[in-house]
This record gives sequence, structure tokens and C-alpha cells, in this order.
Amino acid sequence: MTSDQVLLGVNIDHSATLRQARYRGMDRTTGGMVEPDPVLIALLCEKAGADGITVHLREDRRHIQERDVRRLRESITTRLNLEMASTSEMIRLALEIKPDAVCLVPENREEISTEGGLDVVALSSKVGDVVAAMNESGIETSLFIDPDPKQIEKAALLKAPWIELHTGSFANTSGNEREREFERLNQMAALGASLGLTINAGHGINYVNISEIMRIPHLHELNIGHSIISRALLFGIDEAVREMKAKILSATPI
Repeated sequence: MTSDQVLLGVNIDHSATLRQARYRGMDRTTGGMVEPDPVLIALLCEKAGADGITVHLREDRRHIQERDVRRLRESITTRLNLEMASTSEMIRLALEIKPDAVCLVPENREEISTEGGLDVVALSSKVGDVVAAMNESGIETSLFIDPDPKQIEKAALLKAPWIELHTGSFANTSGNEREREFERLNQMAALGASLGLTINAGHGINYVNISEIMRIPHLHELNIGHSIISRALLFGIDEAVREMKAKILSATPI
């Protein structure tokens, strides 16, 4: 793999959503009748070409459970990216489990999926403390933020090595507004790169808009979950990951 190939991180949260829909009250998270197993899904994603596995351990434990994260840390061979809120509980768990990376995200109990970027400007003190703790422990920190110059500049000041641009506004619009959102992503990716930040992107990326997303400059990694898990219901997780990986590689300059 050449250095300019964009990586694919697969978010497997919604495989756990399916499990929890039936087995939420069970003490165990795998084995026997309890299925699907997110760790097995992760291993199949890796085998199909995923460059990393992303999970979001939410406060309400609606899908991924703490045991899933611990098993993933012991089982996968690529990179574990833990999405998390900036809470004392999650900081403690991250420092104990030691994922390869954490991505700090906003968390709202009412939302179905993360609906917007973290307000790094308003939460700079708390976020700064988390970034410092993770940096000291050798865990790379990414900040999931909207493509806004103030957020990006603050992320750089807090010495977060990575940012993940929230692409949901682009994915959920059309026409002129979509073009404006795309241009904003381009400009903010360029700004982040100029400040020394590694640029990732995620939310709402699918098999249709991936060709447009890949035109954003300076991309390092895309984190994609819902679309891949949805495609897996029709064609299997192996084919779903391989197809997305192929679309990324075909658009990546070599």
C-alpha cells in the first residue's frame, strides 16, 4: 500500500444494534443463541480488506458493550478506533483498554446516530485534558468536528493529531446546498492539513457518494458503518467491505 492510499475504517456498531434488539437483557454478549457477534464481524471485515475497526461505546450501551471492546482489543490485527464521549468513565476505560486511537464525539441520548460535530471551542478545556491524557498514553486522538475553521484551528491548538470531518451535512443535502457543503469540506480539509492535522472523514458516506467524498483533498482515512452493514444484509460482510475498499482504491491517486 502506498502512503497516499486512503484507509477504510469499518464501524461495526450496527451489527451490535441487531444483537441488542433481541438479546439486550442477556448477561452474555456472544455464544449460544446470542448473535451476531461483532468481534466475528470485525475479523471478517479485516479479512476483506478493512484497515481498521471503529466502535462507539455509548453511555447508554445501546449497541456496543464494554466486553465487545475488550474482546476486539485482544482479537483484531489492524487498528482499533474507539469513539467516545469526553467523560471520566470513558477516559478511564480508554486508558485501561488502550485502543490504537480514540475519536471524541458528542453524545445525545435521544439521537439514533451521531448527528453533528463536537464543539471543541466550547469544550476546549475538557477536550484538551482528554487529548493530553491520550497523547501521554500513546493513544492517537481524533476530534469529530464540523467543517468549521474555528473548530479546526482549536483542534490544532489542543494538539490533537487527527480530526474527522463530519460529512453528514454534505451527505444529507442536494443541489446548490450540497455543492456548498462539498466546497466547505474541501476548504476545511486544506486548512486542517496546513495546520499539521491528519484529515479523516465520516458520517453518511455510502456506495453512491464515495466517489465525491474521495475528491476531498488530504484524506487519510474514511470511517464508514451504516452503509456497509446495510449492504452486508444483501451480499454478506465480505463483499460489502471489498466493494467499498475497491471504490476507495480506484479513486486514490497512486
